Amino acid sequence: MNEVRDTIANRASEEAPPPLPTRTEAFRYWLRLGFISFGGPAGQIAIMHRELVDENRWIPGPEATQLATYIGWLLHRTWGGLVAGILFILPSLAILIALSWLYVTYGSLPLVAGVLYGIKPAVVAIVLHAAWRIGTRALKHPLLWLIAAAAFVAIFVFAVPFPLIVMTAGLLGAIGGRWTPAAFAPADSDMKQRRAHPSALIDDDTPTPPHARYARSRLLRIVGVFVLLWGAMLLALTVQSGWNGALTQMGWFFTKAALVTFGGAYAVLPYVVQGAVETFGWLTPPQMIDGLALGETTPGPLIMVVAFVGFVGGWAKQLLGAEHLFLAGALAASVATWFTFLPSFLFILAGGPLVESTHGQMKFTAPLTGITAAVVGVIVNLAVFFAVHVLWPAGVAGRFDVVSALIGAAAGVALFRHKVGVIPVILACAGAGLVLTLARGA
Repeated sequence: MNEVRDTIANRASEEAPPPLPTRTEAFRYWLRLGFISFGGPAGQIAIMHRELVDENRWIPGPEATQLATYIGWLLHRTWGGLVAGILFILPSLAILIALSWLYVTYGSLPLVAGVLYGIKPAVVAIVLHAAWRIGTRALKHPLLWLIAAAAFVAIFVFAVPFPLIVMTAGLLGAIGGRWTPAAFAPADSDMKQRRAHPSALIDDDTPTPPHARYARSRLLRIVGVFVLLWGAMLLALTVQSGWNGALTQMGWFFTKAALVTFGGAYAVLPYVVQGAVETFGWLTPPQMIDGLALGETTPGPLIMVVAFVGFVGGWAKQLLGAEHLFLAGALAASVATWFTFLPSFLFILAGGPLVESTHGQMKFTAPLTGITAAVVGVIVNLAVFFAVHVLWPAGVAGRFDVVSALIGAAAGVALFRHKVGVIPVILACAGAGLVLTLARGA
């Protein structure tokens, strides 16, 4: 009898949504998440799914966005979105500034160089795995495969700017959505039977919260505030160092990077490489690979690699003089982070009501489907770029690094076949690189 009562009680508790978390509870959760969100997008999604969906039941897993800022906004309005997003970013910013300083100061030591030697080929495998993971979900039709291939050729062969690729893919998606809607339907639109889940605080059948409903006055107010924040910072940098100054150019460049971040960090990294490495020369290709490796092994969003880019660029350019290298790097890292994430907050807080009102509408989803397909090709290009600089460190006419290739192949087998997580792969490859480097020096 007691077991029956317990079963009935458990079912009743699942049918009733949990109470709204207090602001203090939400603050503690988002701060904790900022320190434990290792493993890149896949690891972070897994953490949020386990805690927000399975344990706390704030949202249903299969149907809601996993973005921390978006969830915080839905739960606690603008305040909740800002707190969730900022606390998701700040710990990783502080950690990456510290690691970037260690990198530029001690990166040439055999101990550090050996660790990085093993991590670099692992990064190539990780990026390829990201392309495969996104591609298997997104490329459900031959037309989408064609867009992905065209995007790869465009950026790899013709060096077409990433924003142009994104706009073209979005246009193709919009056209394709009209003529062949089945090809450009969202990847999960054919899931007829949804997995049952306990009642959540914010669910598919719960009314849209008042603050999540579209209102033109609210939209204009939020846009105005964010444009003011963005413009004031960019103006201050222009007054301080001129429009062509490194900090001003970082602010403008990372704003553009944020505006084309379709598909997550791996999608925008090719654009960052194009600008930071090839155009501005803030860092070298090997340094960019090292930065991505550090980003993979620290908590927070992977796009926080922009903090590393900013730090190394500020340090190398000696923006505050030779005697203040750390301050220059920290300032540049903060500038890169500010201008990268400010547009993201704007999109979520101002665009959230629009998203909530347009679920499943083909005219909105088809362009995004086309862009996602193009992103797959762009990420493959990123993997090729990294592979060339890792496997031929002296250029393609130089020596092929067989050892790096073997480490990368082992990392690929671990990721693709054995489903090993990113962090264990990084650690194992770092250990292998260290052992090999020390053995060579013995």
